[in-house]
Amino acid sequence: MYCMHKICKTSLMDYREGYSEYNGVRIFYRDYGPKEATPVLLVHGLGAQLVHWPEHLIKFLLHNNFRPITFDNRDSGLSTRFKKKPSIIFGYLRYFLRLPIKSEYSLNDMAEDGIKLLDNLEVEKAHILGTSMGGMISQIICAKYPDRVKTFTLIASTASVPSPLNGATREVREMMVNRSKTINPTMDQVYQRELKWVGLIGMEGKDINTPKFGEDTINNFNRIKDVKDGFGYARQLTAILSSKNRIRKVKSIKAKTLLIHGKEDPVLKVENSKFMNKLIPNSNLIIISNMRHLIEEEILDQFKDKLKIHLSS
Repeated sequence: MYCMHKICKTSLMDYREGYSEYNGVRIFYRDYGPKEATPVLLVHGLGAQLVHWPEHLIKFLLHNNFRPITFDNRDSGLSTRFKKKPSIIFGYLRYFLRLPIKSEYSLNDMAEDGIKLLDNLEVEKAHILGTSMGGMISQIICAKYPDRVKTFTLIASTASVPSPLNGATREVREMMVNRSKTINPTMDQVYQRELKWVGLIGMEGKDINTPKFGEDTINNFNRIKDVKDGFGYARQLTAILSSKNRIRKVKSIKAKTLLIHGKEDPVLKVENSKFMNKLIPNSNLIIISNMRHLIEEEILDQFKDKLKIHLSS
């Protein structure tokens, strides 16, 4: 187990970044702000790179004297890529038939990646913030390692295995399957896909086809330009489909928990957070009427005061 990093400075934020390695898996991380600040481990969702965390969320945490720690999940960004080529259509078929699904790794393994990163950074205890699949991973962290958790913030997630009853709309599922089969996409294909994806799961009516969106999409594409397929995305999705529900684990969470969910989330229905609010003893739920699945600046503005109070408790 080891951790190596370099110090980076930008006009906006300073951070340390590098690799944390455990059992042959290399996890790329970015550690913002002063080391003496209170750490917040941010665990991202399906297919997301650490650079997909909204800049306004990172700045909000830094401004309030927190230390955001972000990382690329395995099979995302610059972290270790696995080998097998899963069939998502076959996986979905087995899932709907209630048959076992084999995955190259599990959500439990991904939770261990987060804990080993904290170990390598010598962080004994942190606030945990997870969104979507990252929320599923974070539930495991909070249930298994209660002594490592200051508070838990759970955004747009579920304690159950996603299904047509509690999960994605048909259009969202189709986009997920198509992305998992992608091979050698061009920059233009990725841009059009991201434009459609963010338009589908982000705030309704928000203009996203901007120079900044284009620049970010190009930079994110170039960051992983050696990745020629969507199989890492497929492997993460298979890990989700192959997981058991976490209801018993979620019931055992002792940390003070803030649940946040969009009323019209097309990826994971708001009923998931209503259910988890009943399961977790020390929890509060915020439902945001114009939020879908993403944390735009306009959305953060609606819960940042409550988030600050929650993280300060």
